[in-house]
Amino acid sequence: MSAFSIPLSGLAASSSALNVIANNLANLSTDGYKDQSLSFAGIFNQMQGTSGNGDPIQVGNGVEIAGRSSDFSDGNVTSTGISSNMALQGNGFFVVQGNGQTAYTRAGDFTVNSDGYLCTPQGELVMGYPATNGVVSTGAAMAPISVADAGVVPGSASTSFQMTTNLNAAASVGDTFSAPMTVYDSLGESHLLSVNYTNTGANSWSYSVSLPAADTGGTGSPTVLASGSLTFNSDGTLASPTGSVGGINISGLADGAANMSLTWNLSDSAGNALITQQSSTSATSASSQNGYASGTLSGYSILSDGTVQGQFSNNQTIALGQVAVARFNNNQGLIQSGNDYLASFSSGQAMLGEAGTGGAGTITGGSVEASNVDLTAEFSKMIEAQQGYQANAKVLTTMNQISQATLQII
Repeated sequence: MSAFSIPLSGLAASSSALNVIANNLANLSTDGYKDQSLSFAGIFNQMQGTSGNGDPIQVGNGVEIAGRSSDFSDGNVTSTGISSNMALQGNGFFVVQGNGQTAYTRAGDFTVNSDGYLCTPQGELVMGYPATNGVVSTGAAMAPISVADAGVVPGSASTSFQMTTNLNAAASVGDTFSAPMTVYDSLGESHLLSVNYTNTGANSWSYSVSLPAADTGGTGSPTVLASGSLTFNSDGTLASPTGSVGGINISGLADGAANMSLTWNLSDSAGNALITQQSSTSATSASSQNGYASGTLSGYSILSDGTVQGQFSNNQTIALGQVAVARFNNNQGLIQSGNDYLASFSSGQAMLGEAGTGGAGTITGGSVEASNVDLTAEFSKMIEAQQGYQANAKVLTTMNQISQATLQII
């Protein structure tokens, strides 16, 4: 009896649906996994004629799988605290490469291999845009992202400094106060300046900026680099000088560094004076300068645009590269390979770019995207598939009974 094929096709369809559901549940904890589902279509014989009113007469011949689709909605973001991990939220895929093949993935549980490159647990290299001297070149060919080959960041000479200082208005003539200020030369070597203040009368102080004689190869008393006087208004604000003091020059450094020319900023960016005279203990509450020593890579983090930001021991941050994000015109056309996807004719070519631009999603560093499988929904679909299987099995049993009855008639 040819009708046996109809319930058999139903059994096969329900079995396939259960297989997909089982696979979804098995990947409930797989990072970046996307829930899958099947769609079905009826099978009809060729038209057997028409009815009296001209309607076609067709008899169903079972069911078949019409397609498979994936739910590419975002999974929950889970913080891991691991610098190499990334979670992509929104449209797009990470680009990975291994065994000469380019693939795409949402699983951001990346690690670092023995050569210092970001990679998947399977060893595929994470691809992106390279950086030269901290500048990312998005127009360059994609390359593996390294978080180890950063070398040493050379030091940078200080050119300015500032100090937030109060001088005691109750000080007597001749009273002194000294505040240290560390600056750096062109080789990244530190030098300790001393800014010395001496009360010379009401609302009046003298100052001098000095450097240890040994820093310029000498001996004896510190070398005075600059000196002058400070005057204050009756409310304790600085009257003169205003703005800054320039011409603080250092030459002949013993370590062979280039000569230095420093500017002492007496006011902040808003024009507020940093030196005051109030009736409280003389003290420097804050100081800063724009130079730094040489440094080595101490860590890194991933920014929302995919930039891998290196942190160095001299408190500098420099871009090491930028993770690329790929988009497709038709995500459903991608071919799944393990936890990766491969481009196909149906998906179209990958459109590469930066996270957060051109419709691509953003990246959260130190996190991973969890599977988007909904446990409750899967159990509901499982019950439906189970009932479909039982119903088709019952039809098959009934047809078998009919066949046996026919045989008994003979």
